[in-house]
Amino acid sequence: MKTNEKFLSFYYRNMKEIPDIHLDLKKTALLIVDMQKHFIAKDGYDALQCKEAGEWDEWEWFYDHVEKVVIPNNKRLLDCCRKNGVEVTYGRIASLKKDGSDRSRVQSTVGWNDIYVYVGDDSAKMVDELTPLEDEIVVNKTTDSVSLGTNYTQILHNMGIDTVIVTGVVTDQCVASTIRVLADQGFRVICPEDSCAAATQELHEAELRIMNVIYCTVLSTNETIQLIEEAAAQGTPAID
Repeated sequence: MKTNEKFLSFYYRNMKEIPDIHLDLKKTALLIVDMQKHFIAKDGYDALQCKEAGEWDEWEWFYDHVEKVVIPNNKRLLDCCRKNGVEVTYGRIASLKKDGSDRSRVQSTVGWNDIYVYVGDDSAKMVDELTPLEDEIVVNKTTDSVSLGTNYTQILHNMGIDTVIVTGVVTDQCVASTIRVLADQGFRVICPEDSCAAATQELHEAELRIMNVIYCTVLSTNETIQLIEEAAAQGTPAID
């Protein structure tokens, strides 16, 4: 498989190819991270806070990009995974305590990372396009990493999963933290770059360059869907 030079760091600048990826769909999971109304809806809490603070101009690119690119790509990937028997899972920021006292330090600090979302609030839900089905796993975290802050890793081990496709927001925080921990725990990780977003394109691309090859394989959504469909064509039956 040829490398995408756009997402190669200094360490891998001369690498032209990486081993091809062949998926076993029964051992593959999709993990959608923090695609919640609170964070990405234009009428959600964070967006309203930006507008009230007079910072909307700085954040408008992010919300437009998520609405026009990231959500539709997640939906396409989600539909493909459901059709072809890939386990669909979600990680979301959600405090179990109404006072937020269960939050980790990283989510109870000053500034933008002083994050509070109560598990029972509507804003804690995934955006409507990505609503989980009844049998799909949703884990609640008060940390950046899904895999470190919950029993998610144990769930994957119980189910025999060895490959995780990680999408969501924001690339340089919760997505990156999740990917790095999963990689250290021995999982193969794929990150479809246009199914993720950071506050700016610069931050998004910088984090992907850092993580690519060593912590995950950065692909496009189309390339990831192609891998799933190729694996399905080789013997994993599609689900009607």
